[in-house]
Amino acid sequence: MVSRMLYEDGGGGWVWMAFMPLVWIALLGLLGWVMLRLTRHHGGQERGSARETPEEILDRRFASGEIDAETYTDARERLAAHRGKSR
Repeated sequence: MVSRMLYEDGGGGWVWMAFMPLVWIALLGLLGWVMLRLTRHHGGQERGSARETPEEILDRRFASGEIDAETYTDARERLAAHRGKSR
């Protein structure tokens, strides 16, 4: 009954036939975009890029005002002492 309504009496069957390829094209495009995003970016950084060292993180936090000069100096000294022990 429903198929008869769609394909006979101007029920609009041709609209669905024209619309479905567009849906598939959109879905495949979306899938491609997602795959591209997942393979190119990882955690906000490009894959293969060097990670920040603890000193660089400390410098960045001090420069942005997250920590004060005393905390910065203390942390720098601790990092230097820790690096000296591990070598």
